Amino acid sequence: MEKDNYKYSEITEKIIGCSMKVHNFFGSGFPEVIYQRSLKIEFEKSGLNYSRELELPVYYEKELVGSRVVDFLIEDKIIVELKVVPELIYIHQAQILNYLKAFKKEVGLLINFGESRLKFKRFVI
Repeated sequence: MEKDNYKYSEITEKIIGCSMKVHNFFGSGFPEVIYQRSLKIEFEKSGLNYSRELELPVYYEKELVGSRVVDFLIEDKIIVELKVVPELIYIHQAQILNYLKAFKKEVGLLINFGESRLKFKRFVI
C-alpha cells in the first residue's frame, strides 16, 4: 500500500519529520520533556495545530472513571505518544491503542527517542 493511501498521511509525515529533526539534533539520552518541548517548537514551525499534555476523560459505560494525559493531540485527529526507552515493548503499544479507543481517535504515533535511531510506529483503529 502506498503511504499516500494512509489516513492522515500528510499530517503523520510532518510529525515524523519534526521528530527526526529533534532526534538528529539531540540524539538519545535526554529526558522525555526535552524532546516534548523541542517537538512543540518544530510543530509550530511546520504549522501543525496541537495540544500538548492534554488531559482527556476516560469513560466506562458512559460513566467517568478517570483521565489520562496524552503527550500531543495533533490537528484534533492524531495522538502522539513519546517514549525515551531502550526499545519499545508491548505495554507501550497497548497504551497508545487504549488512548485511541478511549479518546475515539483513529490514528496514533508512538515515537521513541531512546534509541540510537528514531523509532516510530503508526497505529490505526
